[in-house]
Amino acid sequence: MRKVLLFFTVLIVTIAPAQVPESILQYTQEFPMYETYDGSIYLQNKFVESSIIDETSSGTYDSKLRYNIHTDAVEYKEESELFELSKNPKIQARIDEDYFYYCQFKTQRGVDREGYYILVELHDQYRIYKRYEVKIKDPIKMDVYNGTPEPGSIRKKVSYFLEENDIIIELPMDKKEILITAFSDKSDELKQYIKKEKIKLKKEEDLIRLVAKYNALKNLSSSPSNSLLSKY
Repeated sequence: MRKVLLFFTVLIVTIAPAQVPESILQYTQEFPMYETYDGSIYLQNKFVESSIIDETSSGTYDSKLRYNIHTDAVEYKEESELFELSKNPKIQARIDEDYFYYCQFKTQRGVDREGYYILVELHDQYRIYKRYEVKIKDPIKMDVYNGTPEPGSIRKKVSYFLEENDIIIELPMDKKEILITAFSDKSDELKQYIKKEKIKLKKEEDLIRLVAKYNALKNLSSSPSNSLLSKY
């Protein structure tokens, strides 16, 4: 993963813009029905300056992209035609400062968790990703006797994941729960660390610090395995 990210950065700087090849695109559709809803199915509504890397051809393409959370797709528009990038682990995208990787992870129980993940932290031993979802509530129509109609709404939810060797666990955003379900073997030390450093899990940088502390504690232990996911 580190090699891919470094390669990505170098190519963005050194290679001249090229047209996005049709081989990595497929037609997709707009969702005009959601335009009147409160909220958006897109991470950003506008197409923004971005880059695509295709590992298969070693090609990098400057383009304008946006991420559709509802369909879990990176979208590209050419004139009036809308496309999405092929959902392939060999094709990644950078949108603004976010790096989107199409991953084929599994949970500790062997359940597939395939889709786009945004790389948050890259470490030799582990990686932290985040993933977006939307909750769509359709409008409620009322008659004259039953009050005011309710417009449709779209709410974004972000979840964070700790990944090691293509196995992931979702990191809870509750301090007590994360110590019980993810970091139980170092819960006492981390509880003190959270209190001392005033860690707030909803702050991405604080979550990164907490995982780094957990990794450091694991490396100091005498356990034969320092894997962060070894207890699973």
